[in-house]
Amino acid sequence: MRDRRPEGERLSRATAHRLSLYLRALAVWPADGGRMSSTRIALACGVTDAQVRRDLASLGHLGRRGLGYDAPELSAAIRAVLGIDRVWRAVLVGVGNLARALLRYRGFRTQGFEVLALFDADPTKVGERVEGLAIEPTERLTDRVRDLGAELAILTVPADAAQPVADQLTAAGIRGVLNFAPVLLRLPPRVKLVSVDLAIQLEQLAFLIQHGEPAADPAAR
Repeated sequence: MRDRRPEGERLSRATAHRLSLYLRALAVWPADGGRMSSTRIALACGVTDAQVRRDLASLGHLGRRGLGYDAPELSAAIRAVLGIDRVWRAVLVGVGNLARALLRYRGFRTQGFEVLALFDADPTKVGERVEGLAIEPTERLTDRVRDLGAELAILTVPADAAQPVADQLTAAGIRGVLNFAPVLLRLPPRVKLVSVDLAIQLEQLAFLIQHGEPAADPAAR
């Protein structure tokens, strides 16, 4: 589906995050006659009706006053603007317990992300099959990333290995890294980085409880 936004307009990370939430709501909440109202989306995602309308207006003229949004059309528009209206080829490096749990998650494939290869520095793991993929040695990482045309990498390696592996992936032409290692990576601007540090998230949860702060808006980032 073609991106309907006005030419040159860019979405903020916060808006993109809320759009992901709206997409989840569209997937699990039944639409009335194939249509979904901003009120129902707002209720599902914990934001205001006005916020939903502002965010969806950035996608183009999709809704009709009093009738809401055509649910399939809205889902397609969100997927297009998020860039998940196609398949993203990915590799995973560091096949420990966290990686195995991630590989069992079927949502990656349904959302357009396909993990094509697994790598690990432990020679005892090489050749083992996990979710249908054979673990390969990290020595082959650069060549395999290029051969596969992979654009994304998931890092679930120990902290001390994360930067060297990230450098290797960068040299191979990876465009984006999802980093689960508890370390700050240094990457060139052309390589986009999203870090998921579970300890930091728990620290923030402890802070909210300790200081009696109200629950965070799930759509605010």
